[in-house]
Amino acid sequence: MRSLVLMCLLAAPLSVHAEAPDVPNFRNQVLPVLSKSGCNSGACHGALAGKGGFKLSLRAYDPISDYHAITKQARGRRVELADPGSSLLLTKPSGAVPHKGGLRFDVDSLDYKIIANWISAGAPGPSDQDPVIERLEVTPAATVLDKSKTEQLQVRAIYSNGQTEDVTRWTKYTSANETVANVDDHGKISIIGYGEGAITGWFSSRIVVARITSPYPNQVSPETYSKAERRNFIDDLVLAQLERLRLPPSPPASDAEFLRRAYLDTIGTLPKPDEVRAFLSDTASDKRDKVVESLLARPEFVDYWTYKWSDLLLINGQKLRPKPVKAYYDWIHKQVADNVPWDEFARQIVTSQGSSLEHGATNFYALHQDPEEMAENTSQAFLGLSIGCAKCHNHPLEKWTNNQYYGFANLFARVRAKGWGGDFRSGDGVRTLYVATKGDLIQPLTGKPQAPTPLDGQPLEFNSTVDRRIALAAWLTAPENPYFSRAITNRVWANFFNVGIVEAVDDLRISNPASNEALLAASAKYLVDNKYDLKSLIRAILQSKTYQRTSQALAENKDEKRFYSRYYPKRLMAEVLLDAISQVTDVPSEFTEVTFPGSDKAKTDAYPKGTRAIQLHDSAVASYFLKAFGRNTREITCECERSEEPSMVQVLHISNGDTINHKLKATDNRIGKLLAANQSNEQVMEEAYLQALSRFPTADEKSRTLALLAETPESSRREALEDVLWSIFSSREFLFNH
Repeated sequence: MRSLVLMCLLAAPLSVHAEAPDVPNFRNQVLPVLSKSGCNSGACHGALAGKGGFKLSLRAYDPISDYHAITKQARGRRVELADPGSSLLLTKPSGAVPHKGGLRFDVDSLDYKIIANWISAGAPGPSDQDPVIERLEVTPAATVLDKSKTEQLQVRAIYSNGQTEDVTRWTKYTSANETVANVDDHGKISIIGYGEGAITGWFSSRIVVARITSPYPNQVSPETYSKAERRNFIDDLVLAQLERLRLPPSPPASDAEFLRRAYLDTIGTLPKPDEVRAFLSDTASDKRDKVVESLLARPEFVDYWTYKWSDLLLINGQKLRPKPVKAYYDWIHKQVADNVPWDEFARQIVTSQGSSLEHGATNFYALHQDPEEMAENTSQAFLGLSIGCAKCHNHPLEKWTNNQYYGFANLFARVRAKGWGGDFRSGDGVRTLYVATKGDLIQPLTGKPQAPTPLDGQPLEFNSTVDRRIALAAWLTAPENPYFSRAITNRVWANFFNVGIVEAVDDLRISNPASNEALLAASAKYLVDNKYDLKSLIRAILQSKTYQRTSQALAENKDEKRFYSRYYPKRLMAEVLLDAISQVTDVPSEFTEVTFPGSDKAKTDAYPKGTRAIQLHDSAVASYFLKAFGRNTREITCECERSEEPSMVQVLHISNGDTINHKLKATDNRIGKLLAANQSNEQVMEEAYLQALSRFPTADEKSRTLALLAETPESSRREALEDVLWSIFSSREFLFNH
């Protein structure tokens, strides 16, 4: 009966869009049916061990092994050439025989016809002459839809032989922002919210993105945008998007708001009271520009950004000996102090050689000691790309293939070191990095080395004795590399705006598009045009009217968190917060580095008194406060290692923990010095507000607080002032940059 049904199906005429081709191509048509049906997903036969004795490569990344598994294994029962309708490849997913995976397609479906036609034609295998898919196109590529509207996407595959095929049916769809739009299995978009999002389509290891705009239901006058203040390209592109979304920008920040914000974002340090007074009283029109220039020249700028890059490059005393840690830190510190362009910074790390003490950058390779780790961390740190999934199979969310992974990793196969063996806890940690003239990394799938090749780059000669990393560095830092400049631009942007143009900050895969692609592209180009000078980009950001908006939301923009209609407040990062408390109380924190905690070789070394948290060399520091407030542990290259999420532990520590209480009660702290100088309650209060909040107390704050202090006995005056300062420390205004 099933054979009769099959014969009837095969007799029907077929068209490109709705019917199966006469002889389907295994690579380009049969495997996409299995991928769309979920047969080769990680939850089914694409799992590492397969399912029910049947294993396929994840999402068809290995057509040759898939063909063998389908046609040769299980005594050939999966494909019955003489009776296609009896093939397990058809009977199980169509429900004719029991199938743990359930029904995947019906006998009258196009999917069934494609597989049936392929089997009837003799089940031809993949060939080197198969057309290769070059790209996908989606229609519409960009669309504006109001909430509750729908739109049908159409996806076309363009092959190397010039053929164009409608693959809408076999494309897998996901929404990059499900608060804006949903998409069903057939590519139909439903708008459910406001903002901008994207739909990604995946077909045969290719990805295409359709952008969706859903304007907010606001009535905003065009003059709101045309008359808005603009300083540079950032303002132009942000305002263009706000107008498209019908989001009004918030007003400019006050001078006090701007000053505290700029100091914390740029140098991780609060302005001093005299700096606040001078700035607030200055009437010059360019006073904000002067502040920006002064911040870029401060030594704290070097400390702060050295700490940021130390997070990125994983300086960690639990993985390196103290001397290499210091050498690595000092090398980064010097690069920042000398304002070394970011491309040169990256090039020196990637091509580093020599002693781990004399050439601190070589410790990047002490932390990542095999070619695969070197490749993955180089990609993550400098390109914002996580390629680890491609180590075992084609990346399920990106375009990177298993072959590309091993080609990239093979660039590091000849990196060697003397002194890497044995227990790295012993000795002084000296390693000498060098590059061998031969050696390759084997691609497990083929048993042969993959040609050393930068991602999307040109392969290198196997037999060349030149350090492969030189070619890698040239490709990595090339102006035309679309990832390098975008990755660092996005990191810098997130530091100042608290939200990256791409979120997560270090996840720049195609299937995770930017919230404002034009803005990211222009910002990255600005960096390239300015020779990768990070200070030039930072200056443009700080000077922009976008950055200088208030954090106070309007009724019309209070719900948006990605398009920069206002400044987004964020809790101070752990190290900056601890330094701020120390600065306000005038009681420095004391830090002890713990080397190899929990081992019989564990030891502690105290940092010099007065060392600030943003001056610490690594994350192996005994500090309950830093741990509780989510410091980056520097275990993996990922912004997710740092947490800014509030917790009950943090609340309790602010309320009655040792850090604040000990600093408040220190006899020679700021309160003690002010009292010794016979400062009045009003003077002490003003000093506290200027120190902690970079502003004068309001009339209401002053009257209420002074009234309470006036009722306090002289014997309890200091304790009352400590309570006032504690109330400031525990306020959102202090704990957050805003």
